Amino acid sequence: MPFRLANRDHGFRPAHFTRANFFMPDFPNESQPERRNWVWLGFQLVVRLIVALWLRYRARGHDRITHRGGMLLIINHQSFLDPLLVGLPLHRPVSFLARENLFRVPFIGWVLRNTYVLPINRESAGTGALREMIARLKAGFWVGIFPEGTRSADGKLGEMKPGFLALLRRADVPVCPVGIAGADRALGRYHKLPHFSTVRVVFGEPISAAQVAETLTLGEAALLDLIRTRLEECMGQACAWRDHK
Repeated sequence: MPFRLANRDHGFRPAHFTRANFFMPDFPNESQPERRNWVWLGFQLVVRLIVALWLRYRARGHDRITHRGGMLLIINHQSFLDPLLVGLPLHRPVSFLARENLFRVPFIGWVLRNTYVLPINRESAGTGALREMIARLKAGFWVGIFPEGTRSADGKLGEMKPGFLALLRRADVPVCPVGIAGADRALGRYHKLPHFSTVRVVFGEPISAAQVAETLTLGEAALLDLIRTRLEECMGQACAWRDHK
């Protein structure tokens, strides 16, 4: 049976993948959106040790988030490291997106399937991934997206593509801006090898679902501006924190 939260299937198997190729042994069902499986916990333990030495990594603001239901995390994109940097301090899992072909790579595919990642086919319209994200949000999961669509060339926030607003129209969830600073210096878009750097991550105050809905009545541009402003504030705080001596 294909993965559908609404149908209470307990494994993550997108509709176009088979049971044999994409079996999920320890993926929490929709009644357990706050439970991290052993793969997620194991990676958190290992990665914390690595980034503490490599990136002098620190995060703040996540401990003030009291919302228990579904939530959309809007994050600036500096590096392939970003999903790890955002998920690292949290006590619940976050679903991110990854290219569909990565799920066929040995070991990498296994890791992705067991760390709540959703596949997306960039050659198609992506409606399947959109449906799955909406289902996750409605079931109480946190979903993280990078609205720029690509890694920043200079660490600054680029143009935010408005496609993610479709999630907010249909899912009725709050939005949490997350600003990252320093990841582009560690393993940026044009880096072939990793560099030592200082990385800071700031989780902002979530924009409530009520405020999202109210702002949407003014038009999508108004909501996009609000989210961009909040995200830039988080990025500014993260940059100041990174550069503080």
